Amino acid sequence: MKTILLTGFEPFDGESINPSWELVKVFNDMIIDDYHIISKLLPTIFYESSEILLKYLKEYKPKIVLCFGQAGGSNSIRLERVALNLNDARIPDNRGNQPNDELIIPDGPVAYFAKLPLKLIYDKLKENNIPVSISLSAGSYVCNHVFYYLMHVIHNTEMIGGFIHIPYLDTQNKPNHFTMKLEDLKIALESIIKTLIDYDKGVS
Repeated sequence: MKTILLTGFEPFDGESINPSWELVKVFNDMIIDDYHIISKLLPTIFYESSEILLKYLKEYKPKIVLCFGQAGGSNSIRLERVALNLNDARIPDNRGNQPNDELIIPDGPVAYFAKLPLKLIYDKLKENNIPVSISLSAGSYVCNHVFYYLMHVIHNTEMIGGFIHIPYLDTQNKPNHFTMKLEDLKIALESIIKTLIDYDKGVS
C-alpha cells in the first residue's frame, strides 16, 4: 500500500485556527483506492517546519505529498506552480523569526516547479464548480519555505508533490474576505487526491 502525506500548518498571526490543518486532519488514516493517507501538523516556523517535514518524508516514504497553507484574501484554492529559494518575512513566525532576503538552500537553484499535474487538478476542480486558480507565487513566508524545501528533496525522485493554498474558512469571521466552507474544501481535496492517484497509476 502506498502512502499519501498531507500537511497543514498551525495557526499564526493571531488566528485561533488554520484552515490548512482543519482540512487535512479530516483525512488522517483514510484509505482511498489502496493509498493510505497520513496527515501531519507543521509549525508555522522557519527552519523547524522543513526539518519536521524531512523527518516525515524519511519515516513514511510517501509516494504523494501535498502541503497546504492558508492564503488569507485569496478568492480560490491556489495550486502553486513555483517555489522560490527565498525566506523574506513580512511578519515574524511563531518563534519570532523574521528572515530578510535569505536563501532557503544557499547552493540551491533559484526556483523549482511543483511536481504535480496542475492543469489536470485544475480541470477536475472546475468540473465540480470549485473556485480554483494556478498561482505563480507562494509568497516568501513559511508556506514557500516548506514548498521549496519539499521540492529540493523530491525533485530527483519519483515522488509526486507540491503545495496548495486555501482561503479562509467561513468560521474565521472574515466578513470582508472570501471564505469557503470546510465541507466544500473536503470535496475539493478528495477530488485532488483521486486525481493524483489516477495520475500515479497512469490512468489519467
